[in-house]
Amino acid sequence: MKKVDFRNGNIVRSILQTAFPMLVAQVLTLLYNIVDRIYIGRIPEVGTEALGAVGFCFPLIIIVTAFTNMFGLGGAPLFSMQLGRKDKEKAGAILNTSLRLLILFAIPITLLGELFAGPILVLFGAGRQELAFALPYLRIYMTGTIFSMIATGINPFITAEGYSLYGMVTVTVGAVANLLLDPLFIFTFHMGVEGAAIATVISQLLSMLLAVNFLGSSRNEFRIHFSKDEEGRFLPYGKEIANLGTAPFIMQITNSLVNIVCNQMLMTHGGALYVSAMTTINSVRQILDTPVMAITEGSSPAINFNYGARQPGRVRSAIKVMTSMAIPYTAAIWLLIMIRPDMFIRIFTQDEELIRVAAPGLHLYFFAFIFQSLQYSGQTVFKALNKKNHAVFFSLFRKVILVVPLTLLLPGIFGFGTDGVFMAEPISNFVGGLACFITMILTVMPELKRMPSL
Repeated sequence: MKKVDFRNGNIVRSILQTAFPMLVAQVLTLLYNIVDRIYIGRIPEVGTEALGAVGFCFPLIIIVTAFTNMFGLGGAPLFSMQLGRKDKEKAGAILNTSLRLLILFAIPITLLGELFAGPILVLFGAGRQELAFALPYLRIYMTGTIFSMIATGINPFITAEGYSLYGMVTVTVGAVANLLLDPLFIFTFHMGVEGAAIATVISQLLSMLLAVNFLGSSRNEFRIHFSKDEEGRFLPYGKEIANLGTAPFIMQITNSLVNIVCNQMLMTHGGALYVSAMTTINSVRQILDTPVMAITEGSSPAINFNYGARQPGRVRSAIKVMTSMAIPYTAAIWLLIMIRPDMFIRIFTQDEELIRVAAPGLHLYFFAFIFQSLQYSGQTVFKALNKKNHAVFFSLFRKVILVVPLTLLLPGIFGFGTDGVFMAEPISNFVGGLACFITMILTVMPELKRMPSL
């Protein structure tokens, strides 16, 4: 597979060569959970109830993703910078450290998830009815934690080496397997939500095996090992990886917190039907977020590499290309949702009562979606240039400082009821997105102008 030339290639072509396979890979990654929800929502008689119940599992699943991103997205930019500086020894040490951290954290996360699944789901707001579906799903799903963390955590490194097509293949195989196995286990074997979880775990295992195959193949220029370095360190650069990975970690942790608060407020002000509606809306959001995330994250290797290579002109070009692609996409999606919100809801359910509740909720939730592109663009630049303090602050600002208080205050104190839960997101997108992007322009662009080119 042809390697992307981040140093000399056309910057637009470099970004597209990375972003398109990443888009396909992320869309296919979504199938692991999205396909589960599509089929679960169609289980005869109990589909709507089961869909809402599985929604209570998402905060813990998001926490698993948070740790994966800490070591995957935390290590890959550092890895890419060292490739730009032609320091392959340090790049290899960073890759090995990230892989070890993924494995070391996957084990206790799996054990804690298995041992405390019930109390965790109750803490997240699940009642007795919801536990009947959510508990077996979560316990089976957690057995695949190490498969998921390795497969997803290693993919950014494969992309950073320039093999974005192979990165796409690793998730394509797993996603297609999940697409085929879900209906087999759910409907043919009559296993319901448990069948959906089994299909997902098998699919994650397949993706992991392909990612590990890359690490041991001739394509990978770096030797994978589990021995200490010359200075006796088992996790060299672990602190640097964790520091840079704090921003994507916090983004996911705060997403988990928001999910918990939303479910609890919806149960209080609307009941289980509204939790099912939010589960559906979150599923739509994950689908529609994926292209803009692929554009921004697909631009990151070009920004990382050229920043490490001290090519400020190419860094500025990459930022401009990224933003000019992200904004039109979010504007087009906003327009579609304003016109036909129900079209997206019907992907997951044909229950007319659920559609009646979820469609206007989606309309509210996506009202300021265009500003999401500004948030993602600013965050990507901060992470790519190792400006972890800015990245962490704006992660906390949008979710913890804005969304959580708004979700708690708008439904009751301000009298918006369930609509208030859905309104918190667009308000935070507008304020948080603008603040993040403007700060990036005011701080990063002057620095790049001052940077001498090599």
